[in-house]
Amino acid sequence: MPLMSVSASAAPTAGGRPRLVPPSRWSVAGQTFALQVLVAVLVVGAGLLGAGVQAQRSATAEATARATAVAESVAATPEVVKAVQGTDRSRVLQPYAEGVRRETATDFVVVMSPTGTRYSHPDPAQVGRQFIGHIAAAAAGGTVVEDYTGTLGPSRRVVVPVEDGGRVVGLVAVGIRKAAVAQRLRGQVPGLLLAGLAAALLSGVGTALVARRVRRQTHGLGEQQLTQMYEYYDAVLHAVTEGLLLVDPDGRLILANDEAVRLLGLPDDARGRPVESLGLAPQLQQALTDPQPREDELHVTEARVVVLNKAPAVRAGRRLGSVVTLRDRTDLEDLTGELDSARGLTEALRSQAHESSNRLHTVVSLIELGHPERALAFATEELAASQVLTDRVVGAVQEPALTALLLGKAAQAGERGIDFEVGEGAHWPENLVPARDLVTIVGNLVDNALDAVATVDGPRRVRFDAHVEEGSSVLVVEDSGPGLAPDEVERAFERGYSTKEAAGAGRRGLGLALVAQSVHRLGGDLRVEGPPGARFVVRLPMGAGA
Repeated sequence: MPLMSVSASAAPTAGGRPRLVPPSRWSVAGQTFALQVLVAVLVVGAGLLGAGVQAQRSATAEATARATAVAESVAATPEVVKAVQGTDRSRVLQPYAEGVRRETATDFVVVMSPTGTRYSHPDPAQVGRQFIGHIAAAAAGGTVVEDYTGTLGPSRRVVVPVEDGGRVVGLVAVGIRKAAVAQRLRGQVPGLLLAGLAAALLSGVGTALVARRVRRQTHGLGEQQLTQMYEYYDAVLHAVTEGLLLVDPDGRLILANDEAVRLLGLPDDARGRPVESLGLAPQLQQALTDPQPREDELHVTEARVVVLNKAPAVRAGRRLGSVVTLRDRTDLEDLTGELDSARGLTEALRSQAHESSNRLHTVVSLIELGHPERALAFATEELAASQVLTDRVVGAVQEPALTALLLGKAAQAGERGIDFEVGEGAHWPENLVPARDLVTIVGNLVDNALDAVATVDGPRRVRFDAHVEEGSSVLVVEDSGPGLAPDEVERAFERGYSTKEAAGAGRRGLGLALVAQSVHRLGGDLRVEGPPGARFVVRLPMGAGA
C-alpha cells in the first residue's frame, strides 16, 4: 500500500507526528465480550430447549414402557384369560383391573373383547360400551402404541391381545394421561434451569477472562484502529530505504522488510525461523542474536557490504527483542577502494614529480659541470628502469582498469621502497572478469601484500602474476612477508579480522573479506599458501560474472 494513502488518513498531533483515528465506541475486547455473551446465551438457550425436548421424549418413553409392561402382565394373567371367556366378565375383571391401576399408578386399565366392548373401566358407566381408539392391530395379535383422546382425555396408551392357545380371546389397554406425563416433566424443569444457570455463569466468567486478555493484548483499540495501524506501519516498514529487522530474545527473526531481504538475501520463509538457520556469516549471526547494542558495524554478506546498527526493543520494562537497521555500503566500499587506489597513485605521481625535479636538476648540473656523457647515462638509466615495468604491465594486461591499478600500485611500492614485480609471461585478456570485481580482488590483495612486507627486515618484494589455463583465469599475488599461520588462514577472510593495527574509517580487516565475497560471487575459489611469505591464488571460471 502506498505510504501517502495511509498518511492521509492519520490526523497530525500538536507535535507534528501522525496519530490514528479517535477510538470507536466499542473496542475489540468489548465487541468480543458482547459477541461471546450472545453466543453463550444462544448456546445455553439451545441447550435448555434441547434438554426439555429430550426430557419430554424420555418421559413419554418411560410412560410407554410402563404401560406396555402392565398391559402385557395383565394379558398374561391366567385369571384374566379365563375371565374374558366366562359368562360374568365385568363382575370379575372390573375390581381386578382397578386394583392393578391403583398399584401401578396408571390412569386406566381396560379389559375388552376382541371387538372392543369394555369389561372394565375407571368410570363404571363406561363398562359395556365400545373402546375409543385403534385396536385392529392388537386384535390381529400385535401391539398398538398411540397417543389418543378418549373418555379420560389425551393419553399415551398401549393395547395388547389376551391369547389362549394362540387364539385372541380379548384385549387389554393400559394408558397414562398426557397431563400426568407433563406433570412429571415439570418436575424436571427446576433441575434443567439450575444446570442452565450454572452453564451461563461459567460461560460468563470465561467470557470475561477472554475479554480481559483481548483488551490487554489490543490495548483497548477498536478494529478500525487496529486495521489502520497495521496498514500504516506496514506501509512505513516497506517504504523505508534502510533494511529493518526485528529479532526476538530467543534469536528468531520476527520481521524483515523488503530492503533487509534484499541486502541479506533472505529466503521467503525466513520469518519465524532462528537466525542461525538463515545461512548468514557467523559474525553477522552473532551481531543479530546477542543482546549487545551495536553502532555502525561493517559486515560482509555473500553479495553486499552493510552497515549494521542494533538497539534493544523495550516496552514497559520488558525486553521484546532487538531492532536492527542495515544500510547498503557495497557501492561506497567499492568507490572507497578505487579512491584509495587513485589517492595512492596521486601521491606516487606527486612523489615522482618531486623526484623527477631532483633528477632534472642533477642532469642540468652535470651538463654545466662539463660531464654530458654522465648526464646522459644518468637520465637514460632512470628512464629504462621505470619503462621496463611499465612495458611489462602494458604488454601482459589488456584490461585497462587492471593496467591502471597495477601501475598505481607499482608507484606506491616504489615510494615505500618495495620491489613490485610482474611475472614473466603474465597474461590477462580483456573482459574476462567485470572490471569492478577485478579491481576489488587485485587491489585488496596487493594492498595486503604491501602492508605485509612494509615492516619486514630483509628483501621486501611483492609479485603479481596472471594467466589462463584449462578454462580458468588465474590471478596470483605473493609477497616476502611473514605469511599466515595455518590457524589464521580461515580467519583472515572474516570481516574485522586483521593482524595489523587498527586504521581509520573502519576499513581494517575488510579487504580480504571483500576479496572472498567477490570470488564467491563469481563462482571461483581462493587458496592461500605459505609461509614463508604468503601466496594468494584466485581461480575464476572463464567469463565469470558476464
